[in-house]
Amino acid sequence: MDWLIIIGAILSLVGLAGLLASAFRVMKAKRENLDDAALRARVQKAMALNMGGLALSVIGLMCVILGVSLS
Repeated sequence: MDWLIIIGAILSLVGLAGLLASAFRVMKAKRENLDDAALRARVQKAMALNMGGLALSVIGLMCVILGVSLS
């Protein structure tokens, strides 16, 4: 079950990269001093990336836990 641990770790890292990318997009949008409507639109676009990264990270961690349990 080592392959399951490795795949889970890779999925978790990709999910973490998505979370970081989402955070950087929001920080960049806040630095640009946009009006309220434009800032909301940018944050809503980043929210999809945030939720996808979070879901991918959770699935990866579940794979790791399952792989460790079955080893």
